Amino acid sequence: MKRMVLMAALVAALAGRAAAGAGWLEADGASACARVRFEGALHIVCRFDAARDDIALYWAGDDGRPLESFGRLAEMLRKRGRDLLFAMNAGMFSAEHAPIGLYVERGRVIRPLNRRKGPGNFHMLPNGVFWLAGGRAGVTETGRFARARRKVDFATQSGPMLVIDGRIHPRFMRDSASRKIRNGVGVAADGRTVWLAISEQPVNFHAFARLFRDKLKTPNALFLDGTISQIHAPALGQYSGWSRIGPMIAVSAPKGG
Repeated sequence: MKRMVLMAALVAALAGRAAAGAGWLEADGASACARVRFEGALHIVCRFDAARDDIALYWAGDDGRPLESFGRLAEMLRKRGRDLLFAMNAGMFSAEHAPIGLYVERGRVIRPLNRRKGPGNFHMLPNGVFWLAGGRAGVTETGRFARARRKVDFATQSGPMLVIDGRIHPRFMRDSASRKIRNGVGVAADGRTVWLAISEQPVNFHAFARLFRDKLKTPNALFLDGTISQIHAPALGQYSGWSRIGPMIAVSAPKGG
């Protein structure tokens, strides 16, 4: 019963703050999602606490096959006695929907760090790693992450970095005509506040990076993907799922009972 009450309180908080709009951004740090207009473009922005919320990465189901959708993720979590409160695609993937960079799930390294050169956004260096470890979170440039030899509970590698130590990626151009739907993740200076955002209108890399640096105040942020970007945010009535995806970041809570 206590679990049911706690879960209901979190869902109510998410929904209430979503209805309140962008004011919660400067509020008390509670977990929430809201639609935020930044420099004329609408975004869905969500804030979670790595020390309080159950944030995790998922890729394959209990049968070992890629989940590929929020629906299958929700079904798997239901069987485990959990409700899916939020989900978003969490990094680039191959034609087989496998992560193309480092992927760690519950302490197990499933894909190694990828430091190869190549085409595409993933290889627009510097790229980086989003990680979770013992109630802490971070976004770290790939080379720095490799040197730190950090033991993590979860990690996903993607690219390019959006913001590196407070500076926008050097290859981004403010007036770029390349505008797409984009999603990404940033972590606040406190090392536990995780910001996840997806644009609802096409934006260029520079504008999306400014959202994280100037509005969300994250010193480091990472691009997760574009075009196929999807979000599951019931508090906003947002249920994406039009395309099969690879790794996912999700927040869940125990079912009551």
